[in-house]
Amino acid sequence: MAPSKLTSDSVDVTHDGLLDRRIQLTQPRKGYRAGDDAILLAAAVRATPGQSVLDVGAGVGAVSLCLGARCPELNITGLEIQPELVALAVENVAANQMADKIGVHQGDIRTPPPEIGQLVFDHVVCNPPFYVAGRNSTPPNASKAVAHGEGDTPLEDWLAFCLRRTISGGTITVIHRTERLGTLLEGLGRGAGDMVIYPLWARPDKPAKRVIVQGKVQGRGPTILHPGLCLLDDRGQDTEQAHDILRNGAALDLITKP
Repeated sequence: MAPSKLTSDSVDVTHDGLLDRRIQLTQPRKGYRAGDDAILLAAAVRATPGQSVLDVGAGVGAVSLCLGARCPELNITGLEIQPELVALAVENVAANQMADKIGVHQGDIRTPPPEIGQLVFDHVVCNPPFYVAGRNSTPPNASKAVAHGEGDTPLEDWLAFCLRRTISGGTITVIHRTERLGTLLEGLGRGAGDMVIYPLWARPDKPAKRVIVQGKVQGRGPTILHPGLCLLDDRGQDTEQAHDILRNGAALDLITKP
């Protein structure tokens, strides 16, 4: 499906930056706004030069751009349902001079465009809507409501789509709320193994509200609970590891040593 003809002039936007402003990011002023979750998700992907990556629910392209900045020799494809966000993603890709490695397509995971629905990828990344339909108040902004709420497409369907689009031996990496960990493990477990649970702690004395889960398609290894990452220290400053990832674009190491 061709990218949307809309441009950033169609919506009220802000011009922001990620990775210490190495990535230029135009995004809606109101609605879902990309931030640390996108950087952390991109940092967790174990991609190597020449591989292909599918970014499911790509939004304005934040995850794809962060991944492209860390691993320049990748072939990255984004899928996003909202046409206005697809338009912004295309603009962001061009502004960051990554049009040769990132393509963003409009479509739904239930009826994906042929550029995606007929392919499999080495790695799939996904930042799906966080909230179950009907369990939380709906945001007044329509775009934010789509990005945050599952609507008619539950988390299980997102995970099943990711499994179908990943090659045997490839990885699926998802960031979500820790309260959905059971659903993540059950859904990915229908086709993946060697799973790593990577908690994200806001502070040393706070529970982890976010978790990254990564699985290998057709993997047969055990599920591992990783020590995870603490983002802020006791003073409210970035920890050294978090600073290296969020500001310098370093990779997350999800491999645990025996």
